[in-house]
Amino acid sequence: MKAPRGTQDLLPGVTEKWKYIENALQELSRNFHYKEIRTPIFEHTELFQRGVGDTTDIVQKEMYTFTDKGNRSITLRPEGTASVARSFVEHKLFGSPNQPTKLFYFGPMFRYERPQQGRMRQFFQYGVEALGSADPAIDAEVISLAINAYRVFGLRSLKLVINSLGDQESRENHRQALIDHFLPVKDELCSDCQARLEQNPLRVLDCKKDRDHPKMKTAPSILDYLTEESAQYFEQVKGYLDEMGISYQVDPNLVRGLDYYNHTAFEIMSDAEGFGAITTLSGGGRYNGLVQELGGPETPGIGFALSMERLLMALEAEGIELPIDERLDCYLVALGEEANRKAAAIVNQLRLAGVQTDQDYQGKKFKAQFKAADRLQAKYVLVLGEDELANQQIAVKNMESGQQETIALDQLIEYMKTRL
Repeated sequence: MKAPRGTQDLLPGVTEKWKYIENALQELSRNFHYKEIRTPIFEHTELFQRGVGDTTDIVQKEMYTFTDKGNRSITLRPEGTASVARSFVEHKLFGSPNQPTKLFYFGPMFRYERPQQGRMRQFFQYGVEALGSADPAIDAEVISLAINAYRVFGLRSLKLVINSLGDQESRENHRQALIDHFLPVKDELCSDCQARLEQNPLRVLDCKKDRDHPKMKTAPSILDYLTEESAQYFEQVKGYLDEMGISYQVDPNLVRGLDYYNHTAFEIMSDAEGFGAITTLSGGGRYNGLVQELGGPETPGIGFALSMERLLMALEAEGIELPIDERLDCYLVALGEEANRKAAAIVNQLRLAGVQTDQDYQGKKFKAQFKAADRLQAKYVLVLGEDELANQQIAVKNMESGQQETIALDQLIEYMKTRL
């Protein structure tokens, strides 16, 4: 038996890296005053059809959807924003006097697509959503949080790309310009883009099959169709980024893959040598109509999500080792039947006192137990034999310096705390 295609087992040695990253991102989120939310792994299919958009590749091709025993259509979540927005509406978080509502989450997402390096069918995301503010300053805040989610680990080969998708009027004007631009070559486009040209022509710009078509390079820019209000909003966002010292590039063809985006859209990419053909690390943007679409009041929102797998790839590409201490605090070596019985109690007491401790459970001889302690990179080895037990003492050996002391058993916990 093997794990399903597009999934992976995270084994000891790897899980420590994931936990380190999660802890660091939690701390960063708290510094920005975002609080954690946890939503179900599966939702009613309608949520993603309405929230993500019927014309997206995610809804049309990539969702894991099934009918449950109650004859309900259920989908494993392909992304986190729609679930957070649904929870925001269902629990009336918009009624809190503390606005905007600023949330972050971790969790697995599921998309049926061709597995490749850094892109799995079950993948893990860290995401952030800020609901309840139409201030361009919070766009800059979310972008700052996104870029610093990489910088906090020492990553430097990063590129931030931003665009504005404008308001409804801007998009309607741009929509017609796109149709007029691509209609003469409609037959040269892939079947998906031919359908998109009718349903949502903005999606044509995001096509991976037709991205090298000559018409893509000359497609009308959304920036030329922004209303005065939308253009001013985008200028304010850029102004805040400039004040924060966050460098960026404007890409008028940046669309993002979900229908709910408007106004600010952004992606963060890796420029590291050898990172791979797909350079995007994360992306996000503003989605002012999503909450209303899900039955809530008019509520602006902005957020982003990053892939944990691609973050680890970026760290590897830049040769960054996470400062993870995998050494064991203490290993207890017991000699004799009575000492073995007492060892279980001592190990348990140390563990409950916050000292990471282990012992032999395979009946190994004295030297073999010391070898086991070496393999586990134990900082200290505690030796309990019959003589030590008779004197209510234990030998403590510092494995780095080689120094050894004899400590009273009732003083062991305090002694180890001071040393560690």
